[in-house]
Amino acid sequence: MNTPLSRTQAIEAAIASLDGAFFKALCEAPRVAVLKRVMLLGRADVTEIAAELPQERSVVSRHLQVLLDAGIVRAAKVGRQVFYEVDGPAIIQRLESILTHTKNITPLCCPGRAE
Repeated sequence: MNTPLSRTQAIEAAIASLDGAFFKALCEAPRVAVLKRVMLLGRADVTEIAAELPQERSVVSRHLQVLLDAGIVRAAKVGRQVFYEVDGPAIIQRLESILTHTKNITPLCCPGRAE
């Protein structure tokens, strides 16, 4: 039997779903440019990703690590190369979790205007 969450539990769950690493990874324009490049290439190594970007390869590599830590991209090592690709299912799961938690807390803390 599912018991409804208390107001405090619902709010704590909603705040936890707003994972700081996820949003931090998406808040810098150069990092979003790296993400866009990975999306355009599909699966690529850091050299390919950095080829059309103004940042140094090492800076692109650091951006990729932040995106990887946030679960936005995934990496696969093949020999000495690491290939990156966007982890679409993980992004969808994160966004759906945020939406679900927000729907759960809205009636408890922040209902819309009565119309």
